[in-house]
Amino acid sequence: MSSGKSDDFELDDAFDDDAGDFDNDDVSKSNNVKNSLTKRRVIDDILEERRLQRKIKDYDYDLDDDE
Repeated sequence: MSSGKSDDFELDDAFDDDAGDFDNDDVSKSNNVKNSLTKRRVIDDILEERRLQRKIKDYDYDLDDDE
C-alpha cells in the first residue's frame, strides 16, 4: 500500500520545460485553426451573398400590379 508521501515522485526538470512548449504549440495551433475557420466562414458568407444577389437579379418578377 502507499504511505501517502507526496515526495515519492519527482519530475525531471526537462519534462516540465517540454510540457510548457507543447502547451504553447497547442495554443498557437488552435488559434491558427480558429482564424482559418473564421476566414473560411467569411468567404463562404460573401460567396453566398453574391449567389443570392445573382438569383434575385436573374429572377423575372413583376412588382407592379396591373389589374
